[in-house]
Amino acid sequence: MRTAESRLVDVVRDFLAADRMLRRLFERHARGELRFDEVKEIVGDGEGSVLFRLKEQCHALFRPDARASAVSMRREALFDLAVGSLFHEAMKFRENLYQRVVYGPRVRALRSQAGGESAEIFEEFEKILAGAEERLLEARQETEALLHQTRAQFRMLLAVHRDNGLVTRFLVENPALVGEAFQEGLDGLLAAIYGSAAAGYEQAARSYLASGYFAEARRALAEAMARGADAAALRAEASFAEGMEAYLAGRHADALTRLADWLAAEPGRTTACLAPLAHAAAQRIARLAPVGDALQGAAAALAKRVEALTPAGAPPRS
Repeated sequence: MRTAESRLVDVVRDFLAADRMLRRLFERHARGELRFDEVKEIVGDGEGSVLFRLKEQCHALFRPDARASAVSMRREALFDLAVGSLFHEAMKFRENLYQRVVYGPRVRALRSQAGGESAEIFEEFEKILAGAEERLLEARQETEALLHQTRAQFRMLLAVHRDNGLVTRFLVENPALVGEAFQEGLDGLLAAIYGSAAAGYEQAARSYLASGYFAEARRALAEAMARGADAAALRAEASFAEGMEAYLAGRHADALTRLADWLAAEPGRTTACLAPLAHAAAQRIARLAPVGDALQGAAAALAKRVEALTPAGAPPRS
């Protein structure tokens, strides 16, 4: 069963996708290039529509939760309401576009073939079509305004859920998508949420480490340091990521060297959560090394040192 943290990533992904698609849709409409079949992928009443998926995900995820804080509930409820309103206004745009570019031409083609006895109903059709262009423009303007407001609520929602490392990882993995939605770009958004872009990359790196994505963690730590993070403070985690990456690649001597560097750097608060992984890696290297080999002795010694850091009751890893 998926967690609320991972389901929030779906909301983030689909909102950013919907934001990009709606902006491009309106640009094409303003140039007179928009076709009705282009709208269906964005606005519809089924899972094939990104706005429909987003609306349904928000309704399911952001229901009142007794465990949530008042701030979290308020931000979630407002974002849910904004997305729902955005969906309904976009549906109005879709319906008016349908009347303008699909229904109208069909009516007029049929009228040219019909007899005079049908004149009254065609007059009614023409009355409906006469206001379609005006209603279409109004629906576009309302949807654009709602998209702007929903984007602002989205930013505040991200701030409320700043501790969700999965969301942070999605953001740093999709800088172009983020940059299209927010003029300040990825670094500016991370700074608004975490206090600095470096802190955002640190958050992503620790989430990667906890999930076993060591190469990704190493790259995120490098990005954090490039943005002014305290390199000395991150040295331990960088060494850990490099050591585990080397272990997975079968470079066992390098792995032991880098994990020993991790211990020597006094990693502090991250030690307890990372120690079980390091302990399991050192034990396995010791088992795989030839008996009496120097590598076996070094691995066994490292495992013993790490064992003292492993939280009591932590599940064994292998």
